[in-house]
Amino acid sequence: MSLPKAQTDQLKAFVNVLKAKPDLLHHPDLAFLKEYLESLGATIPAKEEKQPSPEPEKPAEKPAEPEPEPESEESDVELDMTGVVDADNDEPLAMGDPAKELTDADLEKFDEKRSEAMGVFSEGEWEKAIGIFTEAIELNAGSAMPFVKRAQCLLKLKKPNACIRDCNRAIEINPDNAAAHKYRGRAHRLLGNFLEAAKDLRLACKIDFDDQADEWLREVTPNAKKIEEHERKKERKRAEKELAEKKERIRAAQEARKKAAEEAQNAGPEAAGPGGDDPMGGLGGLFNDPELMEALSDPEVAAAFSEITQNPANLMKYQGNPKVMKLITKMASKMGGGGGMGGLGGMFGGGMPGMGGMGGMPGMGGMPGMGGMGGAPPGNPPPPSGGKPPSATDDLD
Repeated sequence: MSLPKAQTDQLKAFVNVLKAKPDLLHHPDLAFLKEYLESLGATIPAKEEKQPSPEPEKPAEKPAEPEPEPESEESDVELDMTGVVDADNDEPLAMGDPAKELTDADLEKFDEKRSEAMGVFSEGEWEKAIGIFTEAIELNAGSAMPFVKRAQCLLKLKKPNACIRDCNRAIEINPDNAAAHKYRGRAHRLLGNFLEAAKDLRLACKIDFDDQADEWLREVTPNAKKIEEHERKKERKRAEKELAEKKERIRAAQEARKKAAEEAQNAGPEAAGPGGDDPMGGLGGLFNDPELMEALSDPEVAAAFSEITQNPANLMKYQGNPKVMKLITKMASKMGGGGGMGGLGGMFGGGMPGMGGMGGMPGMGGMPGMGGMGGAPPGNPPPPSGGKPPSATDDLD
């Protein structure tokens, strides 16, 4: 039985790695291979004791800057609260049944009650007018007029919440009812809701200009403009803070990469992976990518990446994690690995020194530490090294 050429080539590469670094046989993941060779009478060289690498000097810590005190949402905006009243909490008035089928008698009686209510309203008897308008509403809840007039009475009695409820119902019946927007805007002004007041009063004047609505609009406009400017300022600060945090994450990730590279270089040639003189095993260029650095600043992704570099078999644990797999795919494409994982071997040298070339071995599923690695399927040779790698600007998100 002949083995596929791709498999034998990778096996030869593995044997060459062992020749160059026989100490690798003492790795726990290759214990099975060591036992097998010993059973054949092979002599396994003693494990070399590595000298601890000198700890790099820690830069002097900068004194922590005092955190700015949180800004008060209210103190930034000085509003004129003259005329603002306490909110009313009375039981809601009857709203009638809009699905009620009206008879001729209902319509006739509704006209009578509406006329009666308007007479009382003209005399300024607000409480009495409210009662009669309520009777009219119970007869015909599909007309906006009695809701608007009852809302006007409630506004006269300084009951803005009740007024807003009636105006809401009138606007549901007729969205272009200028009077409903006008009185609702005034009610919002009494409650100190200046933005809502300005919006309703502007719309009322647009639908049907009214001198009183215009006067009320001019009254609330200064406060409304202050609030609008304050909201824009808050949004700008929020966006600036997010941008600063993003830049800080990238800066911290770049510093961590630089520190890791320096530590690996100080450890000597033994720390070099399959990337030759690159102490990061050929990964130095990857960690200059701001998108990769930002992805690795995610604690979840960083922890997963650490596990995979310690033991490539851990990659199988994260097959269903889109954030981790996007990072791995991005790295593979930048290393010329294409769609498979063959180009990722070099970055898993942290857990198994010298195993950078084993990332894509098919048929090695039984080897601890090698089970989860993808690559070319049996019988298919790996892609030529001179092929053009995919673009390094693929989005991570």
